[in-house]
Amino acid sequence: MTEKTEQIARLRERIDAVDDQLVALLVERASLAHDVGVAKGTAAVYRPERERAIIERVIEKSRALGARLDGASLARIYREIMSACRSLEKPMRVAYLGPQGTFCEMAAICAFGHGVQMLAGPSIDEVFPAAETGQVDYAVVPIENSAQGTVTRTLDLLIRTSLCIVGEVNVPVVHNLMSHAASLSDIKRVSAHPQALAQCRNWLAAHLPGVELVPAASNAKAAQAAQTDRSMAAIAAARAAELYDLTILASAIQDDARNRTRFFVLGKTPVQDVPTRLAKTSIWFVCANVSGGLCQVLEPFKEHGVSMVKLESRPARTGGWDYTFYVDIEGFEKDANVREALDQMKQCTSVLKVLGSYPKAVDVV
Repeated sequence: MTEKTEQIARLRERIDAVDDQLVALLVERASLAHDVGVAKGTAAVYRPERERAIIERVIEKSRALGARLDGASLARIYREIMSACRSLEKPMRVAYLGPQGTFCEMAAICAFGHGVQMLAGPSIDEVFPAAETGQVDYAVVPIENSAQGTVTRTLDLLIRTSLCIVGEVNVPVVHNLMSHAASLSDIKRVSAHPQALAQCRNWLAAHLPGVELVPAASNAKAAQAAQTDRSMAAIAAARAAELYDLTILASAIQDDARNRTRFFVLGKTPVQDVPTRLAKTSIWFVCANVSGGLCQVLEPFKEHGVSMVKLESRPARTGGWDYTFYVDIEGFEKDANVREALDQMKQCTSVLKVLGSYPKAVDVV
């Protein structure tokens, strides 16, 4: 026992020495970040392509060193380091679909860390204008869920906005049942966003059959309602239970354990450069409603070796049965093959708009 105690003491001394080195290096990094801010002047402080590259490099370096920390843990640590250093360059404000405790807030934290001022918008329609008018620097909005599909309101607003997509975040959707109730038998109603209710349909049918399901504007709103009603439970992220002082009665109740939601980060300044293997580009276009019209528009992707990863149609709202199209492709807008494909597509579309070219989400998030 004495030998182990002495060994632990020696190891803790070494940890303290490493911590001293870490503090010194963090102070140096913060000083360098401040100097970068001074050198930039009015240039953009948030460089998603640069931050994406840093995280990629750190993860690769740690693997080469045989690190015990996994990539996800390192990514979270470095996001907070970059967030704190970024705040020394210039304080930043970010709007997201609120209230606090939503998966959208989690996405905003994943993208920017805690070193920014967060503004919770009551609806997607109010998050966009906050960034468009300069009330905030960036906006974070949901675009699609792996189980329930596209968030069509976001897609419709993307078409009209002056903002561009500068990044994406994938957040695992882990739903928890929370309440002030003592047990499941005390619950009479369950409230959540309609998508969350749908994503937990099988679990609810098995464990709370016949309980009234109450749609809410967001899962966090449902958690707020459950604060004052002991017979109600909410479905939300674990953070909502902490924020609204609720007890989690059941964890991870979503029917699909692989369920994820994808979010876009929107800003006014386009991303300047992203390596092809780390880049995505989103476009919107209108083509003639004729036989083979859509195939003709998409043919340049095949011709120039561009991989299309998403295709979505939306009503053109012309009063008839006309549609516009949203597409995600692999690669950066300035890549030769992507640029040539888009130029060729413009010749057979009446409108083509690049919504953004941006770094892909980090896979380990």
